[in-house]
Amino acid sequence: MISPAARDALEDWLAGLSALGGAAQATRDAYRADVVGWLSFLQNHLGGQAGLAPLARVTVSDMRAWMAHERARGVSARSLARELSAVKSFTRWLAEREDFDPTAILSTRSPKFQRKLPRPLAEDAARQVLDTVELQSEVPWIAARDVAVVTLLYGCGLRISEALSLTGADRPLPDTLRITGKGGKERPVPVLPAARRAVEAYAALCPHDLSPGEPLFRGVRGGKLNPRVIQKVMERTRLQLGLPATATPHALRHSFATHLLGAGGDLRAIQELLGHASLSTTQAYTSVDTARLMEVYDKAHPRS
Repeated sequence: MISPAARDALEDWLAGLSALGGAAQATRDAYRADVVGWLSFLQNHLGGQAGLAPLARVTVSDMRAWMAHERARGVSARSLARELSAVKSFTRWLAEREDFDPTAILSTRSPKFQRKLPRPLAEDAARQVLDTVELQSEVPWIAARDVAVVTLLYGCGLRISEALSLTGADRPLPDTLRITGKGGKERPVPVLPAARRAVEAYAALCPHDLSPGEPLFRGVRGGKLNPRVIQKVMERTRLQLGLPATATPHALRHSFATHLLGAGGDLRAIQELLGHASLSTTQAYTSVDTARLMEVYDKAHPRS
C-alpha cells in the first residue's frame, strides 16, 4: 500500500502523460505498476513513513537497495531498466511540483543488459511464408484473410495490433494508410498493390459485414479477429517450412525494415514507416544487416 498523497500524485502524473504525450492506456498501466512497486518498497524500507516528504530524502543507497530487491525477486535487467525509467520520469515531475532535489534518484544508473536484436526472415523465407499461409485453412475466406493480414505485416511493416485495428472504412486500401501506433502517434504508411489486392480478395469472400464501422478482419463467428489466431497460423506455417521459432508475426515487421535497409532504404525514412519514436530503436536493424553481411563474408571469402 502507498499513501493517499503519493497515489494522488501518481494519478496526476499519469493524467498529464495522457493529456500531453498521448500515452496509451497500456503504457500508463505499466508505468503505474512500476511506480507503485517502487513507492511500496520505499515505504517499507524507510520504516513505514507515508506521504510525499520521504521521497525528497531518498538516497543513492536507498535506490540501490530497491534495485537489489527487484533483482532478488527475479526481475530481469531489461525490466528493471524499464521500471527505473518510469521512476525517474515520475520523480522528475514530482520534484518540480514539490520543489526538492531529485539528484539521488535521477543519477541512479540503469542496469546493463544485452539488447535483443530483431530476428528477421531471409527474403526467400518471407516469400515462402506469404505463399504458404493460405494453405493453413481449407475455408477459402479464412485462408484469404490470413494472407491479407500477413501481407500487411510484411508489405507495410505494420504491428499486428495495427493491422487488426483497420475497419471497413479503410477499404479499398488507399495508396497511403494513416496508422495510429504506440502512444497514439499517427503515421503515413504506403500501401503496396499486393497488399491492396490481398485485402480485396479477402473482402470479396468474407461472409461477415465489413461496413465502415465494423472491424475489417473478422474471426470465424464474426467478431474482431484475435491476434492469437494469426500467431497460430504463423506457427503452423513455420513448422511446415522448417523455419525457426523466431518466425513470428512480429518478425515479418522486422523483415520489412531489414529488407528495406538492405535495398538501400534511408534509416530516417524507415523510422517514420515503422513509427519508432527514437532513431536508436530503428538503428538496431543496422546491426542485423551488418551481422548478416559478416556471416556471408565468413562463408564466402576465399580465405575463410
